[in-house]
Amino acid sequence: MDEAATVFRDVAAEVPIPKEGTLSRVLYKDEQVRLVVFAFDAGQELTDHTAAMAAIVELVIGRITLGLGEEQVEMIPGSWVHMPANLSHSVVALEPSVMLLTMLRGG
Repeated sequence: MDEAATVFRDVAAEVPIPKEGTLSRVLYKDEQVRLVVFAFDAGQELTDHTAAMAAIVELVIGRITLGLGEEQVEMIPGSWVHMPANLSHSVVALEPSVMLLTMLRGG
C-alpha cells in the first residue's frame, strides 16, 4: 500500500509570530520523526533544557541564538544544526523568527 507524501509549501505560514510570545505547532509525527514549527517574537526564549532524542534545528525566517552546551551559535535563515540526544540547548530570538525542529527517534 502506497502512502501519500506530506507537503508543506511554506513552513513559515503554518504558524503566525505572536506579539510578545512564542507559539509552537506539531506539523507531522510518526514512529520515527516529530516535526514542530516554532514562532518567536523578538526577545522570546526557550530556556536551557535537554531532549531524550536527537534533533535537527533549521531557521526559516529571522535570527536566533542557539545555545548548544557551552557554545552559542547565531542562526540566520537557512542555518541548520544537528543536536545529539541529551545535549543541553536553549533558544533566544534576536528578531521575530520561525524555527523548524525535527526530532529523530533512535537518532
